[in-house]
Amino acid sequence: MTDENTDHHEHSDKAYALESGLVEQILLAVDLQDYPLLTNLLEPFHAADIADLLEQISGGERRAFLGMWQSDIDADVLSELSEGVREEVIDFLPDRALAEAIRDLETDDVVDLIEDLEAPQQELVLDALEDADRVAVEQALQFPEETAGRLMQRELVLAPTHWTVGQLIDDLRTEKDLPDQFYHVMIVDPRMRPVGKVPLGSLMSSSRDVALTSIMEDDFRTIPVLQSEEDVAYAFNQYHMVSAPVVDADDRLVGVITIDDAMVVQDEHADEDIKRLAGLGDESLTDRVISTTRQRFPWLAVNLVTSVMASIVIAQFASTIEAIVALAIMMPIVASMGGNAGTQSLTVAVRAMATKDLTGKNVWRVIRREALVGLANGLIFAVIIGIVGMVWFGMPMLGVVLALAMIANMLVAGLAGILIPIWLDKLGIDPALASGAFVTTVTDVVGFFAFLGLAALMLF
Repeated sequence: MTDENTDHHEHSDKAYALESGLVEQILLAVDLQDYPLLTNLLEPFHAADIADLLEQISGGERRAFLGMWQSDIDADVLSELSEGVREEVIDFLPDRALAEAIRDLETDDVVDLIEDLEAPQQELVLDALEDADRVAVEQALQFPEETAGRLMQRELVLAPTHWTVGQLIDDLRTEKDLPDQFYHVMIVDPRMRPVGKVPLGSLMSSSRDVALTSIMEDDFRTIPVLQSEEDVAYAFNQYHMVSAPVVDADDRLVGVITIDDAMVVQDEHADEDIKRLAGLGDESLTDRVISTTRQRFPWLAVNLVTSVMASIVIAQFASTIEAIVALAIMMPIVASMGGNAGTQSLTVAVRAMATKDLTGKNVWRVIRREALVGLANGLIFAVIIGIVGMVWFGMPMLGVVLALAMIANMLVAGLAGILIPIWLDKLGIDPALASGAFVTTVTDVVGFFAFLGLAALMLF
């Protein structure tokens, strides 16, 4: 039974990953300039799989691959690529191949594709669009970054309030430019203000003479065009929406956001929070050494400063450490346990703030909980480390010092992990990015000071 479970988990871990043998076959086909073999190998690939392939191979292999396959590249592949690789691919593609690739994209996908490109690359993509699509994309680019205006698509299906199901179905059958995917029909009044939306399921299951207003969804929400995309993703998740109309300052319908785009934003912000907790910027595995070094350097420099602060505390007790060498052996344990506890509390706090679960109403209850958790864990590990200290060095009082220092640092770690991100948020500083360095500083300084200070008082 155990072996079967192990095999199952190993298979699950590799599910949907590109097989290394298949990647090697693709690269061999490129080396041999065997176009029929290459297309045959890529035929079952999803656009996301091809994007993964382009991101995993080296720059030279990527250029060789695109040299053979550029005429077949799909717009969906460009949409799936990380920003750095996407820019490289767009630079490499001839204008004609690029134009063919993006011609069938929805406007929101085009905006997402070009918004981070340099001006010459943006112009290259815009020139490939039809006039109407270019105007729509240029209008979307005028909205601030990371807002609903950038996220929405202009292609949508709408109907006036006086229509019936039959009238709408007849109109859809004659319409040549329907969106590739849509989930609702937006119902608008004469001033183009959305008043409701009709799910496709309700539309298909209703008689032709049924009024659209009678089958509109009761739970109807609009998204302001300037609302942040993070709040848009939260609304989709919170209210289980599949699509939502976007309105301007006069409540007129200007676009629609669908769940696939909202979930991409949610994933991006969750990924961003994880990276920022580690002091990382917006980097990926495909970034070059210089850019990656530049992004990581600032917070490593901050950590160096905080480490110096901890060392200054240790230096104040140099004579105490010299007298009892065991202190030098044991003090990293206290600081490390506090750092880990603080990181746990910090992670919970930052995530709760991102999901809007940590509010002014429950903040003191959460602070109290983290303090009690820190105290409880401190008491448990104080007993363990106290016994270890006594047995290891044969010094009962050293065990007492370790125990007391552990309790103090675990308590402070729990409080620091919750209070520091709240404090930084109040100051308008991103808690995900800045909290880690501050929490580490507090737990290191308190841990070393408590342990060495107690040792100086109780062991001499």
